[in-house]
Amino acid sequence: MPLLCGGTTEAKDADEEVQKICDEMKSHAEDKAGRTFDVFIAKSYKTQLVAGTNYFIKVNVGGDEFIHIRVYKTLPHAGEKLQLTSLQTSKAHHDAIEYFQ
Repeated sequence: MPLLCGGTTEAKDADEEVQKICDEMKSHAEDKAGRTFDVFIAKSYKTQLVAGTNYFIKVNVGGDEFIHIRVYKTLPHAGEKLQLTSLQTSKAHHDAIEYFQ
């Protein structure tokens, strides 16, 4: 099924690339959430093509607790920089990854 411009992909299992994004964003997520996370393991994700790529990532932060993070990755000509743009706390494994601001 083709990706609609501006729409998100279907959820996929997290891979090494997505875990690397999470590793880089962990301290930023801790700052935004106001707490530290002992674990920060990417489980699944969706992407959205914009003027760059938005990653919506489900992250296990210990036990049965999850957060969803939104990370913006700039285009290659802009250096493919990463920016944590938003996060949602108090998520569970079964919570679907949805678009959020």
